[in-house]
Amino acid sequence: MPVPKRKRSRARRDKRFANKGLKVQAIAECKNCQAPLQTHTACLSCGHYKGVKVLVTKMDRALKRGETRKVKGERQQARVAKMQQAQEQAPVDVKAEETK
Repeated sequence: MPVPKRKRSRARRDKRFANKGLKVQAIAECKNCQAPLQTHTACLSCGHYKGVKVLVTKMDRALKRGETRKVKGERQQARVAKMQQAQEQAPVDVKAEETK
């Protein structure tokens, strides 16, 4: 009858039973967006936990970035318009004096 050559170590023996204590996690629904998530965690899609917004989501950042870009664009357009008005008024007088 075959016999093992060496004693099996405790680590090798215990590896077989390492996953024995794992349990299936409960799945809940987000109250705000009905997305599936683990219990007692904030929703990653909408950022709510127990009906309160606690996380800044990717969509929130994108909306805020769009608003800031819009404001910057409006400021830039105002600057350009102001510079054009200044150029229209000032150089006309200078050119008129130079030609005389």
